[in-house]
Amino acid sequence: MNLNLIAYCIYFFITAIIIIKVGSICYINGKTFIINLIPEDVEFCSRVNNLLLMGYYLLNIGYTILTLSKWDTINTSAELIEAISFNTAKIICMLAILHYFNLFWLTKFIKKIK
Repeated sequence: MNLNLIAYCIYFFITAIIIIKVGSICYINGKTFIINLIPEDVEFCSRVNNLLLMGYYLLNIGYTILTLSKWDTINTSAELIEAISFNTAKIICMLAILHYFNLFWLTKFIKKIK
């Protein structure tokens, strides 16, 4: 029996929760971080934070959908758990890399402005 459809549904549910939760945490805490970097212009900081959140959602949704094309056929429950775990781990690692990449470039950009 092909279990890919079940795996896709579980994978979408798990990654949606992770993406939304991490996005909201980064958005709330990122606002404070960006305002500390540019205290003169709070409105600009808010817009930058909104753009970062939008880019975050678009990138993660696109990557989540793109990973589905690389899945092999899933025939057993062990393969189902393995596929979901592996692809969810890839999303979590990508989120961490993306977070540190954004922090690096924001601080580098702000240092050039000041």
